[in-house]
Amino acid sequence: MTDWGARAEALLIELSHLSEPGPGVTRLPFTPEHRAALDLLSSCMETAGLKVSLDDAGTLVGRLAGPPEGGTFLMGSHQDSGRESGAYDGIMGVVVPLIALEKLRADGVKLPFSVEILAFADEEGVRFPTALLGSRALAGSYDSSVLDMKDDSGVSLHDAMVSFGLNPGAIGELRRDPKETIGFLETHVEQGPVLERQGEAIGIVTAICGIERHQISVIGETGHAGTLPMEDRRDALVGAAAVVTEVNRIATSTSDLRATVGALSVAPNVVNAVPRAVQLTAEIRSPEDETRQAAGDRLHRFAQQLADDTGLQIDCKRTYSQAAQPCSRDLSKHLEDAMPQAGGPCIFLPSGATHDASAMADLCPVAMLFVRCRGGVSHRPEEFASSGDMNAAINVLAGFLISMRKNPA
Repeated sequence: MTDWGARAEALLIELSHLSEPGPGVTRLPFTPEHRAALDLLSSCMETAGLKVSLDDAGTLVGRLAGPPEGGTFLMGSHQDSGRESGAYDGIMGVVVPLIALEKLRADGVKLPFSVEILAFADEEGVRFPTALLGSRALAGSYDSSVLDMKDDSGVSLHDAMVSFGLNPGAIGELRRDPKETIGFLETHVEQGPVLERQGEAIGIVTAICGIERHQISVIGETGHAGTLPMEDRRDALVGAAAVVTEVNRIATSTSDLRATVGALSVAPNVVNAVPRAVQLTAEIRSPEDETRQAAGDRLHRFAQQLADDTGLQIDCKRTYSQAAQPCSRDLSKHLEDAMPQAGGPCIFLPSGATHDASAMADLCPVAMLFVRCRGGVSHRPEEFASSGDMNAAINVLAGFLISMRKNPA
Protein backbone atom coordinates (compact mmCIF):
# COMPACT_ATOMS: atom_id res chain seq x y z
CA MET A 1 0.00 0.00 0.00
CA THR A 2 1.35 3.42 -0.99
CA ASP A 3 2.29 5.78 1.84
CA TRP A 4 0.92 8.96 0.32
CA GLY A 5 2.01 11.11 3.24
CA ALA A 6 5.60 9.94 2.82
CA ARG A 7 5.36 10.85 -0.89
CA ALA A 8 4.28 14.35 0.08
CA GLU A 9 7.03 14.65 2.67
CA ALA A 10 9.73 13.61 0.20
CA LEU A 11 8.58 16.16 -2.37
CA LEU A 12 8.39 18.93 0.23
CA ILE A 13 11.93 18.17 1.39
CA GLU A 14 13.13 18.36 -2.20
CA LEU A 15 11.32 21.67 -2.71
CA SER A 16 12.77 23.07 0.52
CA HIS A 17 16.24 22.85 -1.01
CA LEU A 18 15.15 25.27 -3.75
CA SER A 19 15.92 28.25 -1.57
CA GLU A 20 18.33 31.10 -1.12
CA PRO A 21 21.31 30.14 1.07
CA GLY A 22 20.75 30.40 4.80
CA PRO A 23 18.49 28.94 7.49
CA GLY A 24 15.06 27.62 6.55
CA VAL A 25 13.43 28.39 3.22
CA THR A 26 13.68 31.71 1.39
CA ARG A 27 11.98 31.42 -1.99
CA LEU A 28 10.78 34.75 -3.33
CA PRO A 29 8.69 35.28 -6.46
CA PHE A 30 10.23 35.64 -9.92
CA THR A 31 13.67 34.45 -8.83
CA PRO A 32 15.85 31.49 -9.85
CA GLU A 33 14.54 29.62 -6.80
CA HIS A 34 10.98 30.22 -7.95
CA ARG A 35 11.87 28.90 -11.42
CA ALA A 36 13.44 25.78 -9.96
CA ALA A 37 10.32 25.11 -7.87
CA LEU A 38 8.12 25.52 -10.95
CA ASP A 39 10.27 23.06 -12.90
CA LEU A 40 10.05 20.43 -10.17
CA LEU A 41 6.31 20.90 -9.64
CA SER A 42 5.68 20.84 -13.40
CA SER A 43 7.46 17.52 -13.69
CA CYS A 44 5.42 16.06 -10.82
CA MET A 45 2.16 17.36 -12.28
CA GLU A 46 2.93 15.90 -15.69
CA THR A 47 3.81 12.55 -14.13
CA ALA A 48 0.41 12.61 -12.39
CA GLY A 49 -1.30 13.09 -15.75
CA LEU A 50 -2.02 16.80 -15.50
CA LYS A 51 -1.64 19.29 -18.33
CA VAL A 52 0.68 22.06 -17.10
CA SER A 53 0.77 25.76 -17.95
CA LEU A 54 2.08 28.99 -16.43
CA ASP A 55 -0.21 32.02 -16.55
CA ASP A 56 0.95 35.64 -16.82
CA ALA A 57 0.59 36.23 -13.09
CA GLY A 58 3.17 33.49 -12.51
CA THR A 59 0.64 30.90 -11.31
CA LEU A 60 1.52 27.33 -12.22
CA VAL A 61 -1.62 25.46 -13.28
CA GLY A 62 -1.89 21.69 -13.45
CA ARG A 63 -5.19 20.63 -15.04
CA LEU A 64 -6.89 17.26 -14.86
CA ALA A 65 -9.55 17.57 -17.53
CA GLY A 66 -13.04 16.21 -17.00
CA PRO A 67 -16.23 16.52 -19.02
CA PRO A 68 -16.51 20.07 -20.46
CA GLU A 69 -19.98 20.52 -19.01
CA GLY A 70 -18.82 19.61 -15.51
CA GLY A 71 -17.05 22.86 -14.65
CA THR A 72 -13.73 23.15 -12.83
CA PHE A 73 -12.83 22.76 -9.17
CA LEU A 74 -9.68 24.59 -8.01
CA MET A 75 -7.23 23.49 -5.31
CA GLY A 76 -3.86 24.89 -4.31
CA SER A 77 -1.90 27.52 -2.42
CA HIS A 78 1.29 29.53 -2.85
CA GLN A 79 4.84 28.41 -3.58
CA ASP A 80 6.64 31.50 -2.20
CA SER A 81 7.91 31.81 1.36
CA GLY A 82 8.98 34.42 3.82
CA ARG A 83 12.65 34.98 4.67
CA GLU A 84 14.26 32.11 6.57
CA SER A 85 10.81 30.57 6.75
CA GLY A 86 9.45 27.02 6.85
CA ALA A 87 9.11 24.20 4.34
CA TYR A 88 5.34 23.71 4.64
CA ASP A 89 3.58 27.10 4.66
CA GLY A 90 1.87 27.50 1.29
CA ILE A 91 3.74 24.89 -0.70
CA MET A 92 2.20 22.01 1.26
CA GLY A 93 -1.17 23.18 -0.09
CA VAL A 94 0.13 22.56 -3.61
CA VAL A 95 1.74 19.20 -2.91
CA VAL A 96 -1.01 17.56 -0.82
CA PRO A 97 -3.86 18.02 -3.36
CA LEU A 98 -1.54 16.90 -6.14
CA ILE A 99 -0.83 13.67 -4.23
CA ALA A 100 -4.58 13.32 -3.56
CA LEU A 101 -5.19 13.32 -7.32
CA GLU A 102 -2.48 10.66 -7.66
CA LYS A 103 -4.31 8.59 -5.06
CA LEU A 104 -7.62 8.89 -6.89
CA ARG A 105 -5.92 7.90 -10.12
CA ALA A 106 -4.39 4.84 -8.44
CA ASP A 107 -7.81 3.95 -7.05
CA GLY A 108 -9.38 4.22 -10.50
CA VAL A 109 -11.66 7.13 -9.55
CA LYS A 110 -12.83 9.42 -12.33
CA LEU A 111 -14.45 12.75 -11.54
CA PRO A 112 -17.33 14.34 -13.47
CA PHE A 113 -15.60 17.71 -13.41
CA SER A 114 -12.14 19.12 -14.09
CA VAL A 115 -9.67 19.78 -11.29
CA GLU A 116 -6.86 22.31 -11.35
CA ILE A 117 -3.93 22.45 -8.93
CA LEU A 118 -2.68 26.03 -8.54
CA ALA A 119 0.72 27.17 -7.28
CA PHE A 120 0.45 30.93 -6.83
CA ALA A 121 3.60 33.01 -7.22
CA ASP A 122 3.29 35.66 -4.50
CA GLU A 123 1.08 35.39 -1.44
CA GLU A 124 3.52 36.47 1.25
CA GLY A 125 4.28 39.96 -0.09
CA VAL A 126 7.90 39.73 1.05
CA ARG A 127 9.79 40.77 -2.08
CA PHE A 128 7.25 43.38 -3.21
CA PRO A 129 4.84 45.35 -0.94
CA THR A 130 1.80 43.61 -2.37
CA ALA A 131 0.35 40.12 -2.09
CA LEU A 132 -2.23 37.66 -3.47
CA LEU A 133 -1.30 38.64 -7.04
CA GLY A 134 -2.19 35.31 -8.68
CA SER A 135 -5.42 34.69 -6.79
CA ARG A 136 -6.61 38.25 -7.32
CA ALA A 137 -5.91 37.87 -11.05
CA LEU A 138 -8.16 34.81 -11.25
CA ALA A 139 -10.84 36.49 -9.13
CA GLY A 140 -10.82 39.69 -11.19
CA SER A 141 -9.78 41.92 -8.27
CA TYR A 142 -6.22 42.56 -9.49
CA ASP A 143 -5.03 46.19 -9.38
CA SER A 144 -2.54 46.99 -12.15
CA SER A 145 -0.96 49.79 -10.08
CA VAL A 146 0.92 47.16 -8.05
CA LEU A 147 3.15 46.55 -11.08
CA ASP A 148 4.96 49.81 -10.27
CA MET A 149 5.94 48.62 -6.78
CA LYS A 150 9.65 47.94 -6.28
CA ASP A 151 11.70 45.53 -4.23
CA ASP A 152 14.63 46.49 -2.02
CA SER A 153 16.93 46.48 -5.06
CA GLY A 154 14.76 48.94 -6.96
CA VAL A 155 13.39 46.35 -9.40
CA SER A 156 9.72 46.88 -10.20
CA LEU A 157 7.23 44.03 -10.09
CA HIS A 158 6.54 44.65 -13.77
CA ASP A 159 10.20 44.30 -14.74
CA ALA A 160 10.70 41.23 -12.55
CA MET A 161 7.78 39.50 -14.22
CA VAL A 162 8.97 40.41 -17.71
CA SER A 163 12.42 39.04 -16.89
CA PHE A 164 10.68 35.86 -15.73
CA GLY A 165 9.12 35.48 -19.18
CA LEU A 166 5.65 36.73 -18.30
CA ASN A 167 3.43 39.37 -19.87
CA PRO A 168 2.06 41.46 -16.98
CA GLY A 169 -0.03 43.48 -19.39
CA ALA A 170 -2.18 40.38 -19.91
CA ILE A 171 -2.95 39.73 -16.23
CA GLY A 172 -6.35 41.42 -16.54
CA GLU A 173 -7.35 38.72 -19.03
CA LEU A 174 -6.85 35.90 -16.51
CA ARG A 175 -10.16 36.41 -14.72
CA ARG A 176 -12.06 33.13 -14.54
CA ASP A 177 -15.75 32.72 -15.30
CA PRO A 178 -17.65 32.22 -12.01
CA LYS A 179 -20.25 30.13 -13.85
CA GLU A 180 -17.60 27.59 -14.80
CA THR A 181 -15.80 27.58 -11.43
CA ILE A 182 -17.24 25.18 -8.84
CA GLY A 183 -15.12 26.32 -5.91
CA PHE A 184 -11.66 26.60 -4.38
CA LEU A 185 -10.14 24.55 -1.57
CA GLU A 186 -6.88 25.55 0.12
CA THR A 187 -4.95 23.18 2.38
CA HIS A 188 -2.56 24.87 4.81
CA VAL A 189 -0.59 24.26 7.97
CA GLU A 190 -2.55 25.69 10.86
CA GLN A 191 0.22 28.09 11.97
CA GLY A 192 -1.17 27.82 15.49
CA PRO A 193 -1.51 25.38 18.40
CA VAL A 194 -5.22 24.48 18.43
CA LEU A 195 -5.09 21.17 16.56
CA GLU A 196 -2.03 19.99 18.46
CA ARG A 197 -3.66 20.83 21.80
CA GLN A 198 -6.75 18.86 20.83
CA GLY A 199 -4.71 15.93 19.54
CA GLU A 200 -6.11 16.08 16.02
CA ALA A 201 -4.28 15.99 12.69
CA ILE A 202 -6.61 18.16 10.64
CA GLY A 203 -9.39 20.71 11.04
CA ILE A 204 -11.96 22.53 8.96
CA VAL A 205 -11.65 26.31 8.73
CA THR A 206 -14.84 28.24 9.44
CA ALA A 207 -13.69 31.70 8.34
CA ILE A 208 -10.62 33.69 7.38
CA CYS A 209 -10.24 36.55 9.82
CA GLY A 210 -10.74 40.13 8.80
CA ILE A 211 -7.83 42.49 9.34
CA GLU A 212 -7.46 46.18 10.01
CA ARG A 213 -4.35 48.24 10.68
CA HIS A 214 -3.97 51.54 12.50
CA GLN A 215 -1.12 54.00 12.18
CA ILE A 216 -0.66 55.84 15.47
CA SER A 217 1.50 58.90 15.99
CA VAL A 218 2.33 60.14 19.50
CA ILE A 219 3.99 63.56 19.71
CA GLY A 220 5.40 64.99 22.93
CA GLU A 221 8.42 67.11 23.77
CA THR A 222 12.04 66.14 24.14
CA GLY A 223 14.51 67.36 26.73
CA HIS A 224 17.63 66.37 28.63
CA ALA A 225 17.05 63.09 30.48
CA GLY A 226 18.99 64.31 33.50
CA THR A 227 17.62 67.82 33.93
CA LEU A 228 13.97 67.75 32.87
CA PRO A 229 11.80 67.12 35.98
CA MET A 230 9.43 64.15 35.77
CA GLU A 231 6.38 66.32 36.46
CA ASP A 232 7.24 68.56 33.49
CA ARG A 233 7.69 65.82 30.94
CA ARG A 234 5.55 65.08 27.88
CA ASP A 235 7.18 61.76 27.11
CA ALA A 236 5.90 60.33 23.81
CA LEU A 237 7.16 56.84 24.60
CA VAL A 238 5.28 56.72 27.90
CA GLY A 239 2.12 57.58 25.96
CA ALA A 240 2.92 54.98 23.31
CA ALA A 241 3.47 52.38 26.02
CA ALA A 242 -0.04 53.08 27.30
CA VAL A 243 -1.38 52.55 23.78
CA VAL A 244 0.47 49.23 23.46
CA THR A 245 -0.92 48.12 26.82
CA GLU A 246 -4.44 49.08 25.77
CA VAL A 247 -4.15 47.17 22.49
CA ASN A 248 -3.21 44.08 24.48
CA ARG A 249 -5.98 44.69 27.04
CA ILE A 250 -8.65 45.02 24.34
CA ALA A 251 -7.56 41.75 22.73
CA THR A 252 -7.26 39.74 25.94
CA SER A 253 -10.69 40.88 27.13
CA THR A 254 -12.50 40.21 23.84
CA SER A 255 -13.42 36.78 22.50
CA ASP A 256 -12.19 35.84 19.00
CA LEU A 257 -9.87 38.84 18.71
CA ARG A 258 -6.14 39.15 18.06
CA ALA A 259 -4.34 42.49 18.31
CA THR A 260 -0.66 43.28 17.92
CA VAL A 261 1.66 46.27 17.94
CA GLY A 262 4.35 44.96 15.64
CA ALA A 263 6.23 48.06 14.52
CA LEU A 264 7.42 51.02 16.57
CA SER A 265 9.91 53.84 15.99
CA VAL A 266 11.15 56.42 18.52
CA ALA A 267 12.70 59.86 18.01
CA PRO A 268 15.23 61.05 18.80
CA ASN A 269 15.97 57.50 20.02
CA VAL A 270 19.02 58.34 22.14
CA VAL A 271 19.75 57.18 25.65
CA ASN A 272 19.91 60.59 27.32
CA ALA A 273 16.89 62.38 25.79
CA VAL A 274 13.19 62.17 26.57
CA PRO A 275 11.40 60.69 23.53
CA ARG A 276 9.78 63.39 21.41
CA ALA A 277 7.81 61.25 18.95
CA VAL A 278 6.72 57.65 18.48
CA GLN A 279 5.19 56.03 15.42
CA LEU A 280 3.56 52.64 15.87
CA THR A 281 1.18 50.30 14.10
CA ALA A 282 -1.63 48.30 15.65
CA GLU A 283 -3.08 45.34 13.75
CA ILE A 284 -6.44 43.84 14.75
CA ARG A 285 -7.86 40.54 13.47
CA SER A 286 -11.13 38.70 14.03
CA PRO A 287 -13.41 36.28 12.17
CA GLU A 288 -16.25 38.67 13.06
CA ASP A 289 -16.12 42.06 11.33
CA GLU A 290 -18.26 43.74 13.99
CA THR A 291 -15.90 42.56 16.73
CA ARG A 292 -12.86 43.79 14.82
CA GLN A 293 -14.36 47.18 13.98
CA ALA A 294 -15.57 47.70 17.54
CA ALA A 295 -12.06 47.00 18.83
CA GLY A 296 -10.63 49.58 16.46
CA ASP A 297 -13.20 52.14 17.58
CA ARG A 298 -12.31 51.44 21.23
CA LEU A 299 -8.65 52.01 20.46
CA HIS A 300 -9.40 55.37 18.83
CA ARG A 301 -11.49 56.50 21.80
CA PHE A 302 -8.71 55.48 24.18
CA ALA A 303 -6.14 57.42 22.16
CA GLN A 304 -8.30 60.55 22.25
CA GLN A 305 -8.82 60.27 26.00
CA LEU A 306 -5.10 59.69 26.55
CA ALA A 307 -4.28 62.81 24.55
CA ASP A 308 -6.75 64.84 26.65
CA ASP A 309 -5.32 63.49 29.91
CA THR A 310 -1.60 63.88 29.13
CA GLY A 311 -1.33 66.83 26.76
CA LEU A 312 0.30 64.61 24.15
CA GLN A 313 -0.68 64.98 20.51
CA ILE A 314 -2.00 61.60 19.37
CA ASP A 315 -3.17 60.89 15.85
CA CYS A 316 -4.80 57.50 15.18
CA LYS A 317 -5.80 56.51 11.63
CA ARG A 318 -7.24 53.26 10.27
CA THR A 319 -5.03 52.69 7.22
CA TYR A 320 -6.13 49.24 6.03
CA SER A 321 -9.23 47.12 6.32
CA GLN A 322 -10.03 43.68 4.92
CA ALA A 323 -13.35 42.02 5.66
CA ALA A 324 -13.57 38.56 7.18
CA GLN A 325 -14.35 35.80 4.73
CA PRO A 326 -16.59 32.98 5.91
CA CYS A 327 -15.95 29.62 4.29
CA SER A 328 -18.64 27.97 2.19
CA ARG A 329 -20.98 25.82 4.27
CA ASP A 330 -21.60 23.48 1.33
CA LEU A 331 -17.91 22.88 0.65
CA SER A 332 -17.18 22.57 4.35
CA LYS A 333 -19.95 19.94 4.60
CA HIS A 334 -18.17 17.90 1.92
CA LEU A 335 -14.99 18.15 3.99
CA GLU A 336 -16.94 17.05 7.05
CA ASP A 337 -18.34 14.08 5.13
CA ALA A 338 -14.78 13.07 4.22
CA MET A 339 -13.41 13.39 7.76
CA PRO A 340 -13.90 9.69 8.62
CA GLN A 341 -11.11 9.07 6.10
CA ALA A 342 -8.78 10.67 8.65
CA GLY A 343 -10.11 8.59 11.53
CA GLY A 344 -10.90 11.51 13.80
CA PRO A 345 -13.70 13.90 14.81
CA CYS A 346 -14.35 17.21 13.08
CA ILE A 347 -12.50 20.15 14.55
CA PHE A 348 -13.72 23.58 13.41
CA LEU A 349 -11.57 26.69 13.83
CA PRO A 350 -11.04 30.10 12.22
CA SER A 351 -7.91 31.19 10.44
CA GLY A 352 -6.17 34.22 11.88
CA ALA A 353 -3.90 34.55 8.84
CA THR A 354 -4.74 35.77 5.35
CA HIS A 355 -4.63 33.23 2.53
CA ASP A 356 -5.17 33.05 -1.21
CA ALA A 357 -8.63 31.67 -0.38
CA SER A 358 -9.66 35.12 0.89
CA ALA A 359 -9.01 36.58 -2.58
CA MET A 360 -10.52 33.60 -4.41
CA ALA A 361 -13.78 34.22 -2.52
CA ASP A 362 -14.44 37.04 -4.99
CA LEU A 363 -14.64 34.36 -7.69
CA CYS A 364 -16.28 31.32 -6.12
CA PRO A 365 -17.15 29.50 -2.88
CA VAL A 366 -14.05 28.69 -0.83
CA ALA A 367 -13.08 26.22 1.87
CA MET A 368 -9.92 25.51 3.84
CA LEU A 369 -8.42 22.46 5.49
CA PHE A 370 -5.84 22.96 8.24
CA VAL A 371 -3.06 20.47 9.00
CA ARG A 372 -1.50 20.31 12.46
CA CYS A 373 1.95 21.89 12.79
CA ARG A 374 4.32 20.95 15.56
CA GLY A 375 4.33 23.46 18.39
CA GLY A 376 2.08 25.78 16.41
CA VAL A 377 5.29 27.13 14.84
CA SER A 378 5.22 28.73 11.39
CA HIS A 379 7.28 31.19 9.34
CA ARG A 380 10.38 29.72 10.99
CA PRO A 381 12.81 26.98 9.94
CA GLU A 382 11.36 24.73 12.70
CA GLU A 383 7.95 24.64 10.96
CA PHE A 384 6.89 20.99 10.61
CA ALA A 385 3.90 18.85 9.63
CA SER A 386 4.28 15.10 9.90
CA SER A 387 3.87 12.68 7.02
CA GLY A 388 1.11 10.96 9.00
CA ASP A 389 -0.87 14.18 9.31
CA MET A 390 -0.37 14.94 5.63
CA ASN A 391 -1.51 11.41 4.81
CA ALA A 392 -4.71 12.15 6.75
CA ALA A 393 -5.17 15.36 4.74
CA ILE A 394 -4.60 13.51 1.46
CA ASN A 395 -7.24 10.95 2.37
CA VAL A 396 -9.70 13.70 3.29
CA LEU A 397 -9.07 15.60 0.04
CA ALA A 398 -9.60 12.43 -1.97
CA GLY A 399 -12.79 11.74 -0.02
CA PHE A 400 -13.86 15.36 -0.48
CA LEU A 401 -13.61 15.10 -4.26
CA ILE A 402 -15.53 11.81 -4.22
CA SER A 403 -18.20 13.47 -2.08
CA MET A 404 -18.33 16.31 -4.59
CA ARG A 405 -18.79 13.74 -7.35
CA LYS A 406 -21.76 12.19 -5.59
CA ASN A 407 -23.38 15.38 -4.32
CA PRO A 408 -22.16 18.51 -6.16
CA ALA A 409 -22.09 21.74 -4.14
